[in-house]
Amino acid sequence: MDEGGSRIRRRVSVRKRNRPSLESVFAASPATELKHRDEKEDEEMVAGSRRRKTVDVQPVEVQLHHLSDWPEFLVLFPTFGVMIHNQIIDSEEDMFGDYDSFAENSFLAQVDDLEQKYLQLPEHMNHATDHATEDLCSESDKQNTLNVTAVGDCTALNIDDHTKNESRHEDVSVEPEADILYDVPSSQVLFFENLHNSSSDLGGPSTEEKDWNSSCPKTVNEELLVNSREQPQQTVESSSKIRTSSDANRKSLKDHLKSTMTGNAKAQTPIFSRTKQLKETLLSEEINVAKKTIESSSDDLGPFYSLPSKVRDLYVQFKGIEKLYEWQHTCLTLKSVQERKNLIYSLPTSGGKTLVAEILMLQELLCRRRDVLMILPYVAIVQEKISGLSSFGIELGFFVEEYAGSKGKFPPIKRREKKSLYIATIEKGHSLVNSLIETGRISSLGLVVVDELHMIGEGTRGAILEMTLAKILYTSKTTQIIGMSATLNNVEDLQKFLQAEYYTSQFRPVELKEYLKINDTIYEVDSRAENGMTFSRLLNYKYSDTLKKMDPDHLVALVTEVIPNYSCLVFCPTKKNCENVAEMICKSLSKEYLKHKEKEKQEVIMNLKNVSGGNLCRVLKRTIPFGVAYHHSGLTSDERKLLEEAYSTGVLCLFTCTSTLAAGVNLPARRVILRAPYVAKEFLKRNQYKQMIGRAGRAGIDSVGESILILQEKDKQQVLELISKPLENCYSHLVQEFTKGIQTLFLSLIGLKIATNLDDIYHFMSGTFFGVQQKVLLKEKSLWEITMESLRYLTEKGLLHKDTMYGSEEEFQSNFHITKLGRASFKGTIDLAYCDILYRDLKKGLEGLVLESLLHLIYLTTPYDMASQCDPDWMIYFRQFNQLSPAEQNVAALVGVSENYIGKKASGQAIRKKVDKNIVNRLYLSFILYTLLKETNIWSVSEKFNMPRGYIQSLLSAAAAFSSCVLHFCEELEEFWVYRALLGELTKKLTYCVKAELIPLMEVTGVLEGRARQLYNAGYKSLTHLANANPEVLIRTIDHLSRRQAKQIVSSAKMLLHEKAEALQEEVEELLRLPSDFPGIVASSTEKA
Repeated sequence: MDEGGSRIRRRVSVRKRNRPSLESVFAASPATELKHRDEKEDEEMVAGSRRRKTVDVQPVEVQLHHLSDWPEFLVLFPTFGVMIHNQIIDSEEDMFGDYDSFAENSFLAQVDDLEQKYLQLPEHMNHATDHATEDLCSESDKQNTLNVTAVGDCTALNIDDHTKNESRHEDVSVEPEADILYDVPSSQVLFFENLHNSSSDLGGPSTEEKDWNSSCPKTVNEELLVNSREQPQQTVESSSKIRTSSDANRKSLKDHLKSTMTGNAKAQTPIFSRTKQLKETLLSEEINVAKKTIESSSDDLGPFYSLPSKVRDLYVQFKGIEKLYEWQHTCLTLKSVQERKNLIYSLPTSGGKTLVAEILMLQELLCRRRDVLMILPYVAIVQEKISGLSSFGIELGFFVEEYAGSKGKFPPIKRREKKSLYIATIEKGHSLVNSLIETGRISSLGLVVVDELHMIGEGTRGAILEMTLAKILYTSKTTQIIGMSATLNNVEDLQKFLQAEYYTSQFRPVELKEYLKINDTIYEVDSRAENGMTFSRLLNYKYSDTLKKMDPDHLVALVTEVIPNYSCLVFCPTKKNCENVAEMICKSLSKEYLKHKEKEKQEVIMNLKNVSGGNLCRVLKRTIPFGVAYHHSGLTSDERKLLEEAYSTGVLCLFTCTSTLAAGVNLPARRVILRAPYVAKEFLKRNQYKQMIGRAGRAGIDSVGESILILQEKDKQQVLELISKPLENCYSHLVQEFTKGIQTLFLSLIGLKIATNLDDIYHFMSGTFFGVQQKVLLKEKSLWEITMESLRYLTEKGLLHKDTMYGSEEEFQSNFHITKLGRASFKGTIDLAYCDILYRDLKKGLEGLVLESLLHLIYLTTPYDMASQCDPDWMIYFRQFNQLSPAEQNVAALVGVSENYIGKKASGQAIRKKVDKNIVNRLYLSFILYTLLKETNIWSVSEKFNMPRGYIQSLLSAAAAFSSCVLHFCEELEEFWVYRALLGELTKKLTYCVKAELIPLMEVTGVLEGRARQLYNAGYKSLTHLANANPEVLIRTIDHLSRRQAKQIVSSAKMLLHEKAEALQEEVEELLRLPSDFPGIVASSTEKA
């Protein structure tokens, strides 16, 4: 118990009671009053856990003044004082109860009369009064704070102060007769808050109390606590002085009451949840305790790995995780983790890597109060993680921000109090880090988590990831980096690059058994066997002659051993093969499979039609009734999301899919079948194989997972090597990806002023992943030579210029500066292979920009790299060209594509005139995007251009992202000012590609077009509507919406709304803040100096 006294929490009800008359109250003798009070305290201490229900009580908190602040009349008669206090604040219907005026016959008049009588009492009462006052004051160090709180519909009394550190409180009911502050209307709250504010300068709480209240409002009782500690004797002296002071110097009780009642009458009733306040207070203290634990590097990890116990409860509530695996506990308690060293950890797929990263991120956000960046490989995974962590952000008080596609603000908004968790794709993560370095805020980034770290060795994206990590290592020594992967081999190189510790385990929550199938025989993979495999069993399935021709690999036999009661994934080499295999399996299944969850499967079909404007893929229409579907990039985002949800809930039991599913969202299965050891035409890599079979075995559902690789005799030797050889090494692609790698890196280093001369740039390169591996990767040229070549190329292209100084040996040493074009290219993250082409296109567009339609702007924002991969259907091209309006044909003429040329290509005639193929292809893609923006229906556009709907959606996403890049490019070049306003609106159109009224709903992560339309039709027309929605009502209102989805939508909407509100508050404060260069301030500081 604190020195200053315990906190007493009561749950009270607010209702009318028969009030005793003031005369009868005053008539009671002081001795009787004190005795009554002692009996009352005894009753309160014995009161157990009885509860009384209350009726719609607004939460309030009331503390009595320190005794020295009360008129002496109330000091002598405390019970009477409280009764009078109750008379003031008792009614929730009428502020003044039955006393409706300040007239002579009013309640206040009676109070004044009684006060006068009190002043004329015989002197012999003084002795008893002094004793009473002394008793009261001596008790003030133990129990001078009375908290009256309403919590939900129950009542609670906290006797012991230490219980404020506990998540559960003892509840004690207080009988009406014994309750000295029984009725407290919520309208009094403001009065006591004002009281607290007016006395806040009298003293601060103790260190422990400061920690407890660091992030929650302080209460008056804290101030009283300090006063009672610092001046225990002054109370009696104060009382004595008041008793002997003259009437002229004493403010009458009537004035006190009159002032208070008037203030209360004007006050608005604040509405807040006392339950929520208690929870926040508890959370706040636990966070402060965790901070101290982390700072002291103690072995005591606090309630939940240095985090509040609420985090553990949220994991149980949201994810059903009650206990960590042994390896997770070991990893979180590593000395290197406690000391915040960089860490790489590697475990098999489904081992639970992400949970460790999430706990470390929460420690950084809540305890160390710094921002966190999480880098994920794909947009779909970013959105899945945003949905999953938004609920934690709402409950624990941090922001979750999406940086994917065209979403994300650069630089990020600087938050006033709450910290941010940035969840980004590899490309957006790089841009985010650049913007933080440029604004000098990189040190605010406390932790960077990289999932699928092995992707650092995969082409362009690997080069971008390497650049991002290298910049963080070079510019911020306080930022911790955590990397995780299931498929790492040459970890030593990565450790050296990241200066990191390494942790690995072979743990899997579910045992995985690997099998190979050759003809009718199944072999188990066994590393101890001579040839790496041992005989397991023969397939026993009766095949008809027709079925043997349809299914030579016995896929039907393998899947029917598992489905429909368990789930199964069949990985196929190509997208077309996925669809064919799904149809073939369904043709071979009996009609019994149609009955399994028949109603739910019909709902999935209806839902697919709803999100596709009444359209449904003919393959899915035939396969879904059997519980089978295909899954690849040819599906739209809406379709993929619905099918994944149906698979996760067991409505669908079999997916035929491509290898991208293995690296994407987490969809585990009881059995994983690899249709062939190929991805497209390339033989399977060990990393890919491990990722695919890693999907086998669902933690908490399956006791074992199985993988079966189907192979032909001709591939047997290669497959045996595949299952026995180590994982492939990770190698830097920084130099291989020339324009997107090393040149982009140098341009940004000089643009951000990280390194501006040869020595600094060379030193930076030595610290990259490429620098670590240069002896292996560089055979013909040295790192110095490659550095010089790259800088020369950038200078010749007009992106850099250099200052040359000649030394004694006539060797020049150069300082480099970025040009305007160079800055625009690096700020817009434009591929340097296209930056000069983009500049020419935009410059040419200014000469005759056609704004009669969007076609010209769309052409300028169509991605160059997708144009080079496009193969137009010339008949469709010609048909679309003929349907253009004169203004739109003018756009084609301006970019250099004539109707004559398209007509000749369509008819197969020879063409002598040379035309740039990339321009022709780019215009064709522009036609697709233009048609899509007009019709906003992917299905009709897919049919019109004879292209997969998934490809069209990918084109749309790429165009939205590139449009955002072009916008940033134009912002750096004054001559392109006209594009800024135009491209901002176009980017939004390309991002959502829906009618304008649905855009606010689609800003919420996880809400796609079909769902947005459902919500809009149900009356949820804005972000505010969604943020205030009840998930249970949403489930009943919106068809085919699961409870988990409803909760995620509401959480994401709340998070987005909070982010916008915080940004506006920051903007307001910035506007009202006195500028640092204000003349008066500058002059004053100069004088002081």
